[in-house]
Amino acid sequence: MSAQGPIVLVGLPGAGKSKVGRLLAERLGIAHIDTDALIVEREGRPIADIFASDGEPTFRLMETAAVADALTHEAVVSLGGGAAATPAVRELLSGHTVVYIDAPHEELVRRTASKTHRPLLAQDPSGTLARLRAEREPHYRAVATIVVESGPGPVDDVVTAIAQQLEDS
Repeated sequence: MSAQGPIVLVGLPGAGKSKVGRLLAERLGIAHIDTDALIVEREGRPIADIFASDGEPTFRLMETAAVADALTHEAVVSLGGGAAATPAVRELLSGHTVVYIDAPHEELVRRTASKTHRPLLAQDPSGTLARLRAEREPHYRAVATIVVESGPGPVDDVVTAIAQQLEDS
């Protein structure tokens, strides 16, 4: 399999974009870039702090810049859950291989309920995830060139499903 340019992963919080991204990059022998980690590295503070002090609109500008930079690399690029909801990011993704990792609601809640690093899910994870799915899923589907399901099974199953679809495309 030969990866040309970036392979971008999108999906809701808890879909597995970061974990799948690391393992897929390892399998393909290319770098992995997590845009949330890139922002934290650049800003020197956690995303929750950026949201709290600067607000979501400022974070989304930082995120758009991080996505633009990441797309210049031959890498697997894991985007934050809200990135594809930003029109400028959707425009940047045009023409790239974009994988939408879709997971059932109950699985997303299970994966995110005890996490503290997700500022949008702090109060009501289930309700917030349902709202985010309604808002964001049309954007994920609009940019996706590949859609894979991620359930309670091993993460390697998701990585294998993506790798197979990349080979077939």
